[in-house]
Amino acid sequence: MRVVHLYLAVLGVWGMMSSGCARPPSPDWPVYLGDKASSQYSFLSQINRDNVGELQVAWTYDAGELTGRRSSQIQTNPIIVEGMLYGLSPRLHVFALDGATGEEIWRFDPSDAGVAASGVSRGVAYWAQGNDKRILYVAGSTLLALDATTGRQIVDFGQDGLVDLHDGLGRDVADLQVVASSPGIIYRNLLIQGTRVSEGLESAPGHIRAYDVQTGEIKWIFHTIPHPEEYGYETWPADAWERIGGANSWAGMSLDEARGIVYIPTGSAAFDFWGGNRVGENLFANSLIALNAATGERIWHFQTVHHDIWDRDLPAPPNLVTVHHDGKGIDAVAQITKSGYVFLFDRVTGEPLFPIEERPVPPSTLIGERTWPTQPLPVKPAPFARQFFTADDVTDISPESRAFVLDSLRVLQSKGQFIPFGTRGTIIFPGFDGGGEWGGAAVDPDGVLYVNANEMPWVARLIEVTPRPEGSGLVSLGAQTYERECAGCHGSDFTGIQDMENTTLIDLATRLSQAEARETVVKGREFMPGFSRMPAIEMDAVMAYLYNEAEELTESPIQEEDQPEVPYRFGGYRRFFDPEGYPAVKPPWGTLSAIDLNTGEYRWKITLGE
Repeated sequence: MRVVHLYLAVLGVWGMMSSGCARPPSPDWPVYLGDKASSQYSFLSQINRDNVGELQVAWTYDAGELTGRRSSQIQTNPIIVEGMLYGLSPRLHVFALDGATGEEIWRFDPSDAGVAASGVSRGVAYWAQGNDKRILYVAGSTLLALDATTGRQIVDFGQDGLVDLHDGLGRDVADLQVVASSPGIIYRNLLIQGTRVSEGLESAPGHIRAYDVQTGEIKWIFHTIPHPEEYGYETWPADAWERIGGANSWAGMSLDEARGIVYIPTGSAAFDFWGGNRVGENLFANSLIALNAATGERIWHFQTVHHDIWDRDLPAPPNLVTVHHDGKGIDAVAQITKSGYVFLFDRVTGEPLFPIEERPVPPSTLIGERTWPTQPLPVKPAPFARQFFTADDVTDISPESRAFVLDSLRVLQSKGQFIPFGTRGTIIFPGFDGGGEWGGAAVDPDGVLYVNANEMPWVARLIEVTPRPEGSGLVSLGAQTYERECAGCHGSDFTGIQDMENTTLIDLATRLSQAEARETVVKGREFMPGFSRMPAIEMDAVMAYLYNEAEELTESPIQEEDQPEVPYRFGGYRRFFDPEGYPAVKPPWGTLSAIDLNTGEYRWKITLGE
């Protein structure tokens, strides 16, 4: 059993925002990341530098969930409204606590509403009108509304109290993953909601939708993969809107409530690492989009990565901040990236406040891939994470570690940002977890942005998919299906993603029955998407492969038209470690930076962690 606790935490020590987007003075933290500006900033001053070292735990809340074979975690940033704390447990139960004592006031289990929920969710949204006070949140693929006072489900919301996120996307995605890892944002009577979708070949589109908070009805939709005659349609193949997925907003969003503008960061199109079937810039993937919050109409956008094949999703909501340039105050929006850059724009016009250069990048050598010839990089501020991993950057914590990493580096490609992956291993640095990550940055009223960075190189490579042989044995077919669909996360050797114990398949038979494993593959669990569209014969073959069953097929189930559309699969998420499990790069392995957005210069940078 792993017990999950929530501790009373320090919210902050700073003053109010001056941009007009922050909440009025209050001890509350009523929105995910503090306010609709995503400032992560509090005006509270009772806790300060002089007394922070004297803090003691006031109360502890035990989520009380047995996690069985699997570890669990709380990723929720709780909100506090009128002294009530609302958060989510690892099993996506909503709990309401007395903020002063930690006493549980109510708890809602989505299974009581017939909702099977898994994965992580980073928060809930709060809406009130008179005595009608609601918590809106997503459990699995279902949007629900709860009475904020009692925790009871509001049954006249949606269809019998439920709204299915699969609905209203413009094509049949009923058996594809459509969930939400971050809460939506409230504008008047609208909940503007993003989603997390699969990043494989078969995935749902990441369109943005606004729901009526009282009825659950979709009031507007913005197509992140544009439909015919919509802006950006020409940046894709003509039929992309019918078949390509991704370009979704999983990280959350920010809102200038006074102006009625919502700022939405998006991720990459699917499949992440090869885009030969989606030639073009691919708007609005990897973009910061400013929409009219009332109608969903585009006001402006900026694409931070053209035709992404590096999984460079925008990882966090942008920060709304007021800066002073050329002697005048400008309401701005700052967007951090996985690559360690900060893009700063005029919030109304979308004009960059520091120059952005389109710099040439190398072409891909992969079959069918046509990378975009340039990528945008801001001149200021300088990146908050290192951009190159060379022999000079190799760890020196011991002679043995340095020798090991140098030897490994000789067979890897390491040339900085936007080097297309190939069948040879390529260093991506900052890694897949940034640079910037989903925790995001914070801003203060003086226009200073505070952001942490991961300093971890990863190794990425693609593996050419060989044609599937006809008449092969069940285990042989299972091995090929596993390599194509599963090995990217679980590894060809079943070891999984480093540091993520839930992804290892070693000794699977001792942990899950074949029936349980089959159900997990079909429905998905936590971060794993479901593969309900996998042909039955391939599902049987994968199970035979995983459970060492050697039945043979009497005839071939594979037809010529069944051959894979994408000629490559991803070789798996691999951090670059030394033999002792430490990062291959010289410390620091994490930093915290204070960047003055008025000047684009750094006020300070310190080591974060060891």
